[in-house]
Amino acid sequence: MKSINNSAFNQTSVLLVGVDFGLPHFDVDLEELHLLAETAGMKPVAHITCKRKAPDAALFVGSGKADEIRSLARLHGASEVLFDQALSPAQQRNLERYLELPVNDRTLLILEIFAQRALSHEGKLQVELARLQYLSTRLVRRWSHLERQRGGIGARGGPGEAQIELDRRMISESIKRTKDRLSKVKRQHATQRRQRERRDAFRISLVGYTNAGKSTLFNTLVKAHAYTADQLFATLDTTTRQLYLEKAGRLVSLSDTVGFIRDLPHTLISAFQATLQESIDADLLLHVIDASNENYSEQLAQVQKVLKEIGASEVNQILIFNKIDLLAPSSQPTLFQDFYDLEGRSVPRFFLSARDSLGIDALRLALSEIVLSSQQLSSCDAVEWHSGNP
Repeated sequence: MKSINNSAFNQTSVLLVGVDFGLPHFDVDLEELHLLAETAGMKPVAHITCKRKAPDAALFVGSGKADEIRSLARLHGASEVLFDQALSPAQQRNLERYLELPVNDRTLLILEIFAQRALSHEGKLQVELARLQYLSTRLVRRWSHLERQRGGIGARGGPGEAQIELDRRMISESIKRTKDRLSKVKRQHATQRRQRERRDAFRISLVGYTNAGKSTLFNTLVKAHAYTADQLFATLDTTTRQLYLEKAGRLVSLSDTVGFIRDLPHTLISAFQATLQESIDADLLLHVIDASNENYSEQLAQVQKVLKEIGASEVNQILIFNKIDLLAPSSQPTLFQDFYDLEGRSVPRFFLSARDSLGIDALRLALSEIVLSSQQLSSCDAVEWHSGNP
């Protein structure tokens, strides 16, 4: 266990809890959860970790560790407990009763951050859908007034059954309405993509772990002013601009997308399908990696996992090892361009600093060559088509 100094005021004081089930990506210091909590406006006051072979069915951590969590929360004045893993509705409810404190998990925390950060109409719809789907499984926990409601005479259900069913129906209807509105947005995006295809636009999409520097690279390449910050999920909404490549003598479409993260809730992946469609339909992905992060290989693997889930794993990629300005002199790359073995494929890799514009010219040149090569292939396909169709 470890106490955490934080001088912020008027924030929810939270105790962070992590359980090591033997997985390679376990964050023993809960650094990422700490950043997520701060991003959501909370104040982490202490953290505690433990090891288990499997989650306890009732309390996730077992009664002995739950006693320790309760004591530590009281010692540091925590008003909420935050778990680094996803909890089942029953585990969440049982923990709240046992600890006598509100308990939330990583999934809800990410949803709350997305709700705070979404700015566009589409982004807000996507977050609303994900939150509704999450809350629909936790009605018995979220609506405390239900225990004061009872069914009619002869009702066989427990307390609050009638009100629970009413709330379930209301949430189900809200989910349906939100899905319908998102479908309209998706159709509009499909129309926009068809228009780009008719203009023969080459589409490049930036992807990567959250806070890898995608928006900074986007701004540097297109001289835009997309919001950037040294925090998780600084931007959620896809931004698309035209990028002029001098050597290719043409414009291409460049999109900055939402960052990925370990254990990204499946409800969010599903809800953000319209936004992530930019990655699925791209001709090229610029996969941005924070080279200064010692866990960059794990973050890279997590991004690849999400790309597979959304059907974008076969799109050609260039790896961008960003933030080399933060590397120690002894860790600076000897070559600024090489190849990286990515799941059996040899893909181009560039080392650069988007913030300092270091290595940007080499990247622009490589993009120009890729676009020119794509044009030549398209021309060859057209010649073959005409020769085979009199």
